[in-house]
This record gives sequence, structure tokens and C-alpha cells, in this order.
Amino acid sequence: MTDKLRLRFAPSPTGALHIGGARTALYNWLAARHEGGELVLRIEDTDHERSTAENVEQILDALRWLELDWDEGPVSQAGRAPAHALALARLLESGAAYRDSATAKDVEAWKAEHGAGSGYRGTPTEEPGAAIRLRVPDEGETVVEDLLRGPVAFPNRSYDDFVIARGDGSVLYNFAVAVDDAEMGITEVVRGDDHLSNTPKQLLVLAALGHEPPRYAHLPLLHGPDGKKLSKRHGAASVQELRDAGYLPAAVRNYLALLGWGTDDDTTLMPTAELVARFRVEDVGRAAAIFDEKKLRWLNGRFMRELPLDDYTAAVARHLGREPDEQLRAACEIAQEKAQTLEEVWPLIRFLFEPPVDDPKAWAKVMKEGAGELLAAAASALEPVDPFEPAAIEAALAPVLDRFDVKAGKLYQPIRVAITGSSVSPGIFESLAVLGRERSLQRIGAAVERLSTGQLDV
Repeated sequence: MTDKLRLRFAPSPTGALHIGGARTALYNWLAARHEGGELVLRIEDTDHERSTAENVEQILDALRWLELDWDEGPVSQAGRAPAHALALARLLESGAAYRDSATAKDVEAWKAEHGAGSGYRGTPTEEPGAAIRLRVPDEGETVVEDLLRGPVAFPNRSYDDFVIARGDGSVLYNFAVAVDDAEMGITEVVRGDDHLSNTPKQLLVLAALGHEPPRYAHLPLLHGPDGKKLSKRHGAASVQELRDAGYLPAAVRNYLALLGWGTDDDTTLMPTAELVARFRVEDVGRAAAIFDEKKLRWLNGRFMRELPLDDYTAAVARHLGREPDEQLRAACEIAQEKAQTLEEVWPLIRFLFEPPVDDPKAWAKVMKEGAGELLAAAASALEPVDPFEPAAIEAALAPVLDRFDVKAGKLYQPIRVAITGSSVSPGIFESLAVLGRERSLQRIGAAVERLSTGQLDV
């Protein structure tokens, strides 16, 4: 076995890469990069009905978006069928495995006779088409030396001589995984603790083949804020859904890393290079971690605000499918402090690219009696402003507040609704400046006209 640390991420392509799987991929990637080791991507596609090329591409797409690269692969487990067949033949030849024609009913009857806690022991047969079982010792224990949990013992007598290949020669999951891990030189297996019950079977296969086992770490599963197993009811369930919701890959990596792992000094905001430098699998906790999309949104907002403006503009452009031109850059500059996800940027800046939205609720809430007079005064104050920049705009509007003896919101909110259609926007002075004098005055004038016809609550 190689001395170099070799880990593997081995998803089954039966659907999109869910968030728990993404955290497993991240932990394997961080461990490999921390130790200067290698990460193998193996696609466990032996379920021919559910493993589709589209699902494989979804997984690869998710990993690429997360910017988690791999050193070897993707290796198709189904494509390793010849290697599995050779290992199977070795076990049959040595007597460590045997053919057995027992049906499920036969096994049930055997257990009724020998006791429910006894593992089924079959009768070897030469019958063609019989399933192949691995011989499990009657005595002793199979112990999983888990990096997070310590030793976990499984009594051998409770295990059936379990099936490792069907009658047609196609191998089952636990056999294929054990053979692949051994022959691919995997030294560390980091996976969810829903696989813990599979590990004794894989250890028995490895022992029968004469291979040293890898080291295992079984990660606690993710729960939602309600303490129940993470699912779609808790929000985004897959990596693609996080991408579509406007999260940044770096923020997602940071947040997923903290789901079960943390630093001694409780650092929260960490660039990926720091995650690589500080991450150790053995520091992962044993308790179920809570995925809370509200916390992810907060962390993503921090990442977005700290991006250089050009990088921020490029990220928004990719999300919107637009060019990162100067107009978008100017829009992003005034929205950067306000949005927590890329998806939230467009509603804030849309007024710079399209006519104002028509939001009846915002109009009714803000355009109260006297709003028309205030807007008309604001337009008169703004018309001579040159240059049309935030500080000059603020200075021009201050006398309007004094003249009408109103608080800032009484004036600025009607202006905001007039130019954007919404009661939420970037800073009002910055919004006016980027929109420009001509369009700002035109929109304020249109609002005054609308108010003059009595449309206060339309």
C-alpha cells in the first residue's frame, strides 16, 4: 500500500449532489490538500437503473462549481467489473466464498430455527446461477477503528454469510467498494455515518482478500434547524439549488466546513486556503450538525461585501447572464453592501436597466397626502445639481427637509418609490446618481403627475 495519503469521494449517481454529500466531498478534499495527499473521484454506478449519465454530469457539475478538484478519476465502479470478477474468483477458489441457492424464504426459515440473533450460514452448492456468499466467522468480533468514534465492535455471529455477488456474477455494493478501496490504494475513508453498518462487511471482504483496511472516519449526518434529518423542507437540498439561489462557492465551502468541524478559536469567516491549512478530520465532532440556510445567507453576505468590486461584478454578471460592463459595475457598487446573495442583487438594481416596477403596496404605503408637493420640490432642487453625485444630491435635498420640516424618510421614501417602484433600494443618493439626472427627474415627474390625478392608493 502506498505511503501517500489517498482519499476518495465516491458518490452514487442516483440524483443531484445533496448538501450532505457536498460536505463529505469537501472534507475529503480538505484532508487531501492539507496533507499533500491525493483525492480520487469514484462514481459508484453499479445500480444500472438509477445511475444515469445525466446524474453523473450533475455531480461533476456540482463539484466543479464548488471548485473541488480531484487527482484521479472520475473512475466508474461499473467499469471495474473485470477486477471485481477476478477478486470474486479468488475468494471462491480459496473457499472464503461459496455458492448458495437459498432463497429469502429459506434464510427466514433458517433463522426461525437457529434464533433471530444468529447470522445465516448457508450450504455450498455447485448449482449454476446460485448467489455467492462470503463466509463470516462464527466467533469473535469485527471491529471498526473509527477515527471519530473510536472502536466500534460488531459480533460476527449476528451477521449472515452475506451475498457478495448475484447468480449472474454481478457483484454487490459492499464487495465492490472493498475491492476498489484496496486496489486503488485508498488509505482513508471519510464518509457519512449512515455507512457505518456497511463497514464491517467491507472489512470482512478485505480480510478474506488479504488486504490491509484503510482508516475510517464516519461523519455525523446533517440535520435541519428542527433537529430532523436534512431534507427539502429545510430549504435548498442540493448544490445546484444553492448555486441557483445565488450563493458564492467560497462561502458555501466555508459554511459546509463548519458543519461539524471548527477551530479552537471559533473563527467563522475563513478563506479556503485557511480551511486547508487548519482542517483535520479527527477534529470533527460526533454530534449531528445543523444546516441552517439563514446562517449560510449571513455568511454569504459577509463574503459578498468583502469581494473586490470587479470580482463582485463578475459574479453578478455570471449569475444574471449579462456582461460585466461599466453600467453593471456602477450598479453593483451601490448594491454591494445591501445584498446577501447574488439572487438579491437584481431586484435592487433592476431600476437602472428597466422602467420602475409597479408595486401597488409600496405606492400605497409611501405616497401619502403631501407626497406630490415634496416630490415636486425635490425635482426642483435636483435639476441644477452638477455634478450629479451623491454628496451634491444630498446637499441639494437637505433644504427641502428644512423647508417642509419633515424627517428624511418622508422625502426619501417617495423619491425611492418614484425612481425604483419599490420601497427597498440601495442608498437613495447613490441610486439617484447612478440613474442620472435626466432619468431621475423624468421618473419623479411621472410620479408627481400620477399623484396629481389622485392615484394615491392604486
